[in-house]
Amino acid sequence: MKHLLLVLFVVSSTSIAAVRPNVLLILVDDLRPAIGAFGDKIAITPNLDRLTHRGMRFDAAYCNQAVCTPSRFNLMLGSRSTSSGLYDLDSDLRNAFPNAVTLPQHFAKHGYRTESLGKVFHIGHGNGGDPESFSVPHFKDLVVEYKLPGSTNGGQLTREEGYFANQGKFDTEGKLRPRGAAFEAPEVEDEAYADGRIAKETIKRLTAAKESDQPFFIATGFSRPHLPFSVPKKYWDFYDSEKFNLAAINSPPKGAPKWAVKAGATGEISAYKPVPEKGDIGDDLARQLIHGYYASTSYVDAQIGKVIDAIDRLGFAENTILVLWGDNGFHLGELGIWTKHVNYETATRIPIVIVAPGFTAPGSSTDQLAETVDIYPTLAALAGLPAPAGPQPIDGTSLVPVLRDPAARVRDHAYHCFPRGGMLGSAIRTDRYRLVDWRPIGKPDATPVCELYDYQGGAVETVNLADAKPGIVANLRAILAGHRQPHGFSVKEK
Repeated sequence: MKHLLLVLFVVSSTSIAAVRPNVLLILVDDLRPAIGAFGDKIAITPNLDRLTHRGMRFDAAYCNQAVCTPSRFNLMLGSRSTSSGLYDLDSDLRNAFPNAVTLPQHFAKHGYRTESLGKVFHIGHGNGGDPESFSVPHFKDLVVEYKLPGSTNGGQLTREEGYFANQGKFDTEGKLRPRGAAFEAPEVEDEAYADGRIAKETIKRLTAAKESDQPFFIATGFSRPHLPFSVPKKYWDFYDSEKFNLAAINSPPKGAPKWAVKAGATGEISAYKPVPEKGDIGDDLARQLIHGYYASTSYVDAQIGKVIDAIDRLGFAENTILVLWGDNGFHLGELGIWTKHVNYETATRIPIVIVAPGFTAPGSSTDQLAETVDIYPTLAALAGLPAPAGPQPIDGTSLVPVLRDPAARVRDHAYHCFPRGGMLGSAIRTDRYRLVDWRPIGKPDATPVCELYDYQGGAVETVNLADAKPGIVANLRAILAGHRQPHGFSVKEK
């Protein structure tokens, strides 16, 4: 296998380097494009900015399902949820596809050492990740974490901690665990929380890789800005809660079906105090939550900066492909929604940045529509590996032509889905419209209920135009009909 370790790496006529490139995947949980380089005027993200300026920024990138476990399966399998049938937090990859070849497995087959740290696959809520995907045991750390006793009712295991530890929301006596704090900001060092430790361990792995002739594929996953917004105080102090503006549009789109929307203190966010367990979230608390989100983003930005510095210091920059990916977007009160779990723009739009030294022009950007599933075939092509062939369905399209020329086009829409209220919403996003086709779970041939939104006037949905523009609905439904029939209609309701 020695010949696999030293090859002439060529994509078309352009060589990235004389040896097979390394790959570093940087995965960030719940990161919407709240990044200065993506145009966010509030975010203090100098390290994500400089990473973005090294490569290509995808301004129209979308996840395939706006929730942790399925989105990470989309990334690692190159399969949309509607192709794999993996829609839920406790979905079992190997039960669905025992012989699946995941993205890291594909690289391992071609001579790479594959490693994972932090939140890569979702572990928790009944899911154990996928140890088969990597050459060495996964370096696991916490997602929900506190340092202040008051955040946990004096040190009790909280409801969300129980979920992420696969211990559930009830204790051994059947009592509902307490809610943990939605945010805290103690005077602690970066490594007091998991993301600081993940950065440190990633640097350790990169340093070890310097002594090896084997190319590496490292996936390093950061938890913030996932709830709770637990960060060292210095990052909280970057911002002032009073200066955050609340969402300008904080009510559901007119004419949207009731199951398409979740409003106020519903679902995930209601598991944290002092958020009410149901009802509206007041303005003062909303500003604190937005503050916590941005402070968390700045905290993870600093950790990613340490990893980028190590890439440079160790001499890897010229031969390492870097990918920044957020697993889903995140509502901060837009449409009255908090967190994700819906089919709207703010929940589905994500940051994707690809840095391919010597190939992708630094500081470039594109409005080519892109999906999470595109990353697998893109990385395979950049590394000179065969295109992925399953046995799981491969839905992704290589973005290499776009990396070569930002004006190139490889798809005319992005596809995503979400199950809610006994319905499965399958959606396509074009450069102007989003169509969501809702059908009862278990009845794929039923007459659909549709949502149609026009983004020409802004990025937030206001009015369902499906009845007003039947011709556009018909055209978009024809595109949607060209996709695989959604698989796994036994999915649990959301």
